[in-house]
Amino acid sequence: MRAVIQRVSQARVAVDGRVTGEIGKGLVALVAVGRNDAPETAASMAEKIVRLRIFDDPQGKMNLSLLDVGGAVLAVSQFTLYGDARGQRRPSFIQAAPPEQGKILYEKFVAALQALGVPVGTGVFQAHMSLELTNDGPVTILLDSDKLF
Repeated sequence: MRAVIQRVSQARVAVDGRVTGEIGKGLVALVAVGRNDAPETAASMAEKIVRLRIFDDPQGKMNLSLLDVGGAVLAVSQFTLYGDARGQRRPSFIQAAPPEQGKILYEKFVAALQALGVPVGTGVFQAHMSLELTNDGPVTILLDSDKLF
């Protein structure tokens, strides 16, 4: 599983002009499911994200987690995070999970966030989405469950 995490002051995602998810202070999580991911991967990634210490403490140091600041997550599926364009101009997405598997594990990821007590907004799986956000910092973190980066 791969994720791009952005600390935001606000964000929203829309499909066909209709807002499907919206948050204030928190994190936007662009999430891709890989072919070899399991349900435990989704739960582990959710745990990692909500416990990342990337919010400022009173001294201005990034020492606080999403749970510490009471923030929310806007979770958006984005299989293109598995795009491989090494040596070619057209990316290959062969490492991304097939849609059926991807949807199940994306939904498990969202459920795991909610089980941790985090308010969650979402996009729509496999839909063409429009994402608006105000990156706070900016702070952007890349995560990979296989620890490739």
